[in-house]
Amino acid sequence: MSKTITTRFAPSPTGFMHIGNLRTALYSYLLSKSQGGRFILRIEDTDQERFVEGAVDVILKTLEMTGIDYDEGPVVGGEHGPYIQSERLPIYKEYAEKLIASGHAYYCFCTPERLESLKDDKGIGGYDGYCRDLPKEEVEKNLADGVPYVIRQKMPLEGTTSYVDEVYGEVTIDNSELRDQIMIKADGYPTYNFCHVVDDYLMGVTHVVRGNEYLTSTPKYCLLYDAFGWERPTYVHLPLLMGKDEDGKVSKLSKRHGAVSFQDLVADGYLPEAIVNYIALLGWCPKDTNQEFFTMDELKANFSMEGLSKSPAVFDYEKLNWFNSEYIKKMDDESYLAKALPILDELCPAYIDTKKLAGLLKSRIYAFCEIKERIGFVLDRLDMDKELYTNKKNKTTPESCKEVLADCLPLLKNAESWDNDTLFELLKGYAASTEKKAGAVMWAIRIAIARLGVTPGGATELMEVFGKEESIARIELALSEL
Repeated sequence: MSKTITTRFAPSPTGFMHIGNLRTALYSYLLSKSQGGRFILRIEDTDQERFVEGAVDVILKTLEMTGIDYDEGPVVGGEHGPYIQSERLPIYKEYAEKLIASGHAYYCFCTPERLESLKDDKGIGGYDGYCRDLPKEEVEKNLADGVPYVIRQKMPLEGTTSYVDEVYGEVTIDNSELRDQIMIKADGYPTYNFCHVVDDYLMGVTHVVRGNEYLTSTPKYCLLYDAFGWERPTYVHLPLLMGKDEDGKVSKLSKRHGAVSFQDLVADGYLPEAIVNYIALLGWCPKDTNQEFFTMDELKANFSMEGLSKSPAVFDYEKLNWFNSEYIKKMDDESYLAKALPILDELCPAYIDTKKLAGLLKSRIYAFCEIKERIGFVLDRLDMDKELYTNKKNKTTPESCKEVLADCLPLLKNAESWDNDTLFELLKGYAASTEKKAGAVMWAIRIAIARLGVTPGGATELMEVFGKEESIARIELALSEL
């Protein structure tokens, strides 16, 4: 009978959620849920120097916003808790001492000064195994005298250690390259290298999903499993996440490529579901479908390890922008306005119909952060370039546009209603009565109103947004300039 597949996400509370960490969480979650398994959240806070206040809340909020729900972990609890490592210190001490008893670990009493002396002029060097075979009597005396110590894993000195990764295949490392790594530090806290192995085993984790920077470290973890006599988990290492510079060069994703945390992207107006959908495709390709848009339930149904790639994935803002713009277009009006109106209401003068303006922008923005730069012509009367009145398709010139504006101004002043449909019929009627092209009339009015070549919405839509008083004032200004 096969085990229930169990995966985990074990972030360190050191700040915002990096896109790479979020992808690891997502793939780990999808791997378990695609097979009806369990997903555990564990907080790895044993590196107290890097701990950031409030970072645990950021992790919990991120998972909530992205729809990654966990079966066990902080807040929800479970049978394998506690789920915060700093609350599990006695467990790590117990298991480290088991390895000492079995000869797979030992107390090391080397001072920081001695370890520093082993380094060369460039600060490179490593532990030399000095305490590896101390006599039992000396160890017991040091412990009785309260000499500070760490507990180190005793690595084999010869041979090789291998394991099979689900993405990269067999990975082998010479044991001579492995140092006797610290498992328990002098302050009693465990190192990541040790405690995550103990936690994964005790919590029943069957598949470990993480970034490929751990690919060559994993043999050390395998030796711990072997030392305890535990069955090794299945390892799934994910391809590197890369970013693209302005000059097109690709390098490891970092802050110089732009916003690289989930929180930054959300603050810039990207939708959580769009971010998740895009990240899901950074290193994974669905089988038997060319589908690009996935709900979380569809991701669960389609995800498989066979679709994971070995090649680095490039985080491309242009692609993310396209994804997000499509998600914005699909938003229902209430959800869309809830995000767009607060931005517009804060920026726009009181006479602007912000609800109508929001409607014009919906199909034209890639993220909500773009709203501000899209409405510069609304917030200010831009400097006019008379050449904007020239349009080959509609055969307009500054002179012909001046005539249109002069003719239409009294008609607009006398307009009884100031809605898009009424204004459209009024201008269309004027075009027909003067045998002018409707497009030419609309062009002249739109340029006068917006003072910009490309705008969200046409002439009458913009007049509705600006309102009668501001629209008339802008046309009068345009006429005086012409």
